[in-house]
Amino acid sequence: MDKIFIHALKTEAIVGIFDWERQVKQTVIVDIEISADINKAALSDSIDDTLNYKRIAKRVLAFVEESKFHLVETLAEHIAMLLLEEFGVAWVGLSLSKPGAIRGSRDVGVKLERDRDTLAKWLAHRAAKIATQS
Repeated sequence: MDKIFIHALKTEAIVGIFDWERQVKQTVIVDIEISADINKAALSDSIDDTLNYKRIAKRVLAFVEESKFHLVETLAEHIAMLLLEEFGVAWVGLSLSKPGAIRGSRDVGVKLERDRDTLAKWLAHRAAKIATQS
């Protein structure tokens, strides 16, 4: 499986459980791997035949900067689902970290892998949750 990656995508977001974390944006770093068949693009040398990683990076940055989740786990999950849903990829691997979140450590965070089956379950869960709130 070929993969396209974006490493150390850095931005600021409201993320955390403490009162002060709900008031101040903190640095968030995202690493993304996406499954892709790059053979066609390699042969054509055309951006139209591959995933446009600039578009992916801009979309992830905009999403993270607008988000206000309590947990890095939730933020990472939503980024993965966004990539699967909006870019139609089959698989995504993602790590998300908050530098300096714990004194004495460089960073803390999560790593996850998601696929189209996970997206289908997530969408069904989201639809059921919306239906019960109505």
